[in-house]
Amino acid sequence: MYCVKCGVRLDDSLDRCPLCGTPVWRPDAQTPDSPASYSRLYPVRNHAARIADAAVLTVLLAIAALISLIYCLRNYGAAAWSGYVMLGIATAYVIFVLPLWLRHPNPVVLIPIAHAAIGGYLLYISCRTGGGWFLSFAFPLVCLSALLLTGCTALFRYVRGRRLYITGGALLAIGGFSMLMEFFAHLTFGTPMFHWSLYVVSGCGLAGIFFVLSGFIRPLHAWMERKFFV
Repeated sequence: MYCVKCGVRLDDSLDRCPLCGTPVWRPDAQTPDSPASYSRLYPVRNHAARIADAAVLTVLLAIAALISLIYCLRNYGAAAWSGYVMLGIATAYVIFVLPLWLRHPNPVVLIPIAHAAIGGYLLYISCRTGGGWFLSFAFPLVCLSALLLTGCTALFRYVRGRRLYITGGALLAIGGFSMLMEFFAHLTFGTPMFHWSLYVVSGCGLAGIFFVLSGFIRPLHAWMERKFFV
């Protein structure tokens, strides 16, 4: 058992950390009818306050989108560049404001929704600019990013006691994703292959291997657990 504030290893008989004086949090001793002992250290915002924030942001973003549309209609007689602004605002709304409306937002569900919004925005830009790069570049990368982030989030959220392995695997997957990003850019835009992705693969690969090995080596595992709570 470790202190939730400073990470010092604690004896089971202690009620407070001898180093920083923080009350010991015992999750097994909590009951559904009693508030958690750590609530005073990490207060949770009221849902009503989050709803108020979401409402204010909704109004502000709607005003910004409306202003851009009115400006383009009055000066160009068409939506013109306001389409980019309005869809960009809509994408930001889905990513940042939509979770505020939910009492218990689940990132495993919200991450694919956010990527769908990003994909729709990129599709609009591709169609308006006539680039033809959406299907060969943006679409596969958005799908792979959604799978990677959703999978890692689900593992961190639902799998207990394997965070070192999950973190190592996630770092290795990020390295592979960077190489795929450069590959699709090479196919679509003719950019040189292995120009920058090898640096990412090397850095993420070394860090990923370190985290995976930390799960096997007990002293290193204990140090990582005490230092980073993983």
